[in-house]
Amino acid sequence: MPQLTSYRSLFRIPGTAAFTLGNLVARLPMGMFGVSAVVMIAGVRGSYALAGAVTATGLAATGLAGPWTARLTDRYGQARVAVPATLTAVAGSLALLLCVRFDAPAWTLFAAYAATAATPNIGGLSRARWAHLLREDPDALHTANSFEQAADELCFMLGPVLASFLTGTFFPEAGTLIGAVLLLTGMLLFTAQRATEPPPSPRSTAPSPFRTRGVPPLLATFLATGAIFGSLEVVTIAYADAHGHRAAAGAILALQAAGSCAAGLLYGALKPTGSPARLLPWCLLAMTVLMTLPWLTAAALGALPPLAAALLLAGMATAPTMVTAMTLLQTHTPPDRLNEGMSLAVTSLLTGIACGSATGGWAVEHLGAGTAYALPAGAAALALLINTATRLGATAPRDAALRSSTTA
Repeated sequence: MPQLTSYRSLFRIPGTAAFTLGNLVARLPMGMFGVSAVVMIAGVRGSYALAGAVTATGLAATGLAGPWTARLTDRYGQARVAVPATLTAVAGSLALLLCVRFDAPAWTLFAAYAATAATPNIGGLSRARWAHLLREDPDALHTANSFEQAADELCFMLGPVLASFLTGTFFPEAGTLIGAVLLLTGMLLFTAQRATEPPPSPRSTAPSPFRTRGVPPLLATFLATGAIFGSLEVVTIAYADAHGHRAAAGAILALQAAGSCAAGLLYGALKPTGSPARLLPWCLLAMTVLMTLPWLTAAALGALPPLAAALLLAGMATAPTMVTAMTLLQTHTPPDRLNEGMSLAVTSLLTGIACGSATGGWAVEHLGAGTAYALPAGAAALALLINTATRLGATAPRDAALRSSTTA
């Protein structure tokens, strides 16, 4: 099949299969940590608001620290920076586990989880390798970006299921413990593949991606998109808990990620025509429409099976949106600051996830889990509005200049 051939050709490049395997092992915990922390803290402390606030703090801290870690990575190389950063993040996860286990004061939970901010942008490290290896082949790079987004979704599909299984079957801290082990193991395997590592750029003269034309509006779009993910996770866990099936929350969230994973792989194989700038508004529109389905389903039917189906459909818009936005970001970012540019995107996503997580926890406790599903739909609409306003703002000066030249 031509679809499979597109992906097969990526892994004919020497070293790509090895670094991808290590990266996937390290990336799987990214789908585990949020659910593990929420279940662990809410189960022991009895408060979804506290759980949401703690995870939001960790994500916000990661958003602040991420660009600095990425800048060091661009300057000194992936292996020299990612390993010590990962060790620091693992120490923070283990500290959180111990604080919850031994009933430490609430403030220690925030401090421990904030230490996980050192976690490297694992997906960004892999995307930077693909961008380095495929810099002369845009079509292959589109396929690689689609694969990476599908890998993100696969990890966020399997991660919550694994976290729910571990925390429900063994003990509340099991998800965090296993996640920390996987993160460290995968990162050591990934960084050991030195042949595919992009060369460091110790004296880059390129401006910061944050000051590059076209990047700030994209970061705002990533921010709103992150709010979708953050609110969706907390609200779904609470909704399943309210229906007496909290252990099923991971499986339900996995369906949303499964829809996104399948759509991402198809999107990468089809190679849609049109520039990323033209495709992104349509992706955002589709995401806005589909994200209303969980809200309407929860309000109208109030049952888990229909909600799971709605989340599966809603997820089908997220991967194409993320692939298109990330590809557009890569076109705006100087090559020797690519890790930093993608880290800024992840920072925006994590900040949005933090806001969505905290807002979702508040909405669940004050409005009810069913009504709280309005938050992901609203965040999707906000992302579309930001993109629309940006495009209108960009075309207005060109239209004015055209009218002026015509009049002259």
